[in-house]
Amino acid sequence: MNKTQFINAVKAKAGKDAEAYVNASIAVIEEALKKGEKVQITGFGTFEVRKHKARVGKNPRTGESVKIKASKSVAFKPGQTLKNGINKKK
Repeated sequence: MNKTQFINAVKAKAGKDAEAYVNASIAVIEEALKKGEKVQITGFGTFEVRKHKARVGKNPRTGESVKIKASKSVAFKPGQTLKNGINKKK
């Protein structure tokens, strides 16, 4: 599901202002993550920034050592309610 499909699905359930709500929600999550904060949505899950240290890796083609810079990435940990809903037997 891409962003447009997501907005249309929310619009079908919530009404015509769905696009504004979805865009605002994404912007709020992004701003909080940029500040280094966790975003915890009870019943859904937690978004957080994880830091990766600089390290030495190998180029799989040549076997040559390559320096990999330190970086940050966004991680999502699903909440128990979401896990239960996905794993629910029909």
